[in-house]
Amino acid sequence: MANERRLLRVLDGERLSPPPVWMMRQAGRYLPEYRATRAKAGSFLDLCYAPELATEVTLQPIRRFGFDAAILFSDILVIPHALGQKVWFVEGEGPRLEPIDLSRQELQPDRLLERLAPVIETVSRVRSELPKETALLGFCGAPWTLITYMVAGRGTPDQMPARRAALADPSGVDRLVDVLVDASIDYLSAQLAAGADAVQIFDTWAGALDDTGFWRFVIEPTKRIVAGVRARVPNARVIGFPKGAGGHLPAYVRETGVNAVGIDWQASLDFVRDSVQPQTAVQGNIDPLHLVVGGGALDAAVDRVLDRLGEGRLIFNLGHGITPDGSIDNVARMLARVRGGR
Repeated sequence: MANERRLLRVLDGERLSPPPVWMMRQAGRYLPEYRATRAKAGSFLDLCYAPELATEVTLQPIRRFGFDAAILFSDILVIPHALGQKVWFVEGEGPRLEPIDLSRQELQPDRLLERLAPVIETVSRVRSELPKETALLGFCGAPWTLITYMVAGRGTPDQMPARRAALADPSGVDRLVDVLVDASIDYLSAQLAAGADAVQIFDTWAGALDDTGFWRFVIEPTKRIVAGVRARVPNARVIGFPKGAGGHLPAYVRETGVNAVGIDWQASLDFVRDSVQPQTAVQGNIDPLHLVVGGGALDAAVDRVLDRLGEGRLIFNLGHGITPDGSIDNVARMLARVRGGR
């Protein structure tokens, strides 16, 4: 009997038409109901750690749009926070962290799952309330992307602080990678045990690395995470998203064993079709700006993805998260076109 959750069928090897669709950051500031819930929570981290409110936020885009998957509402920086690094969010500016001392690394991995218990509770709550046909995705931030924040204390344009640290103190960065790989395995395995159908590994800053760095800090840690999770949860479904990977995508897929790979909007669709999609399902890759502008440009972008990638295994998505100024009407227009309205 076919799985009712269409996204899982694609992850398991089927091609479906129309493809399943969800949207990175689909639970977020572009929705008025999110903003109302967010106002009740206090800080952003308070919202991440409040199971009742985080469950509500996760379900909001499913109620409004009927996406084929819900993704847990949380943040990639809950892992550094749960390891004991000071993390906070500045309204309108984003995350701030107390930069880690690579020589000391006074982290507390033994308390990780204790501190993340409210997030795991949210996974269980969401699964119990989702429609049976809707997949539930958990996630974590990949080690390299977490390191860029942990070292610099904030987002930076070119990730130079972390890149410099990797050259100046390679053993210190390697030790931090090891801690984050183990933490990711623990965290993702717990999400799957709590009811997530699949998990995604977000490597937002993978594209900042050179060839050597990409293999060392993106491919190898991801390979270890996937293997570690599957050692605990056999046949666990994992989506990788190495944003900016470009020509590294085929090697990333081959070496890590992910069930699908996210494609950012800068990737060549012909390259993805010919060199990546034969290996695995692909996910993406609409530029989120199209959901701000809409109109014919959005229609054309949707059609390009469906025409170039629709003959293979495809999960329709964006090339990164929807921005706060994305339009609800444009999301509805995109969904209608993907589902047969063009």
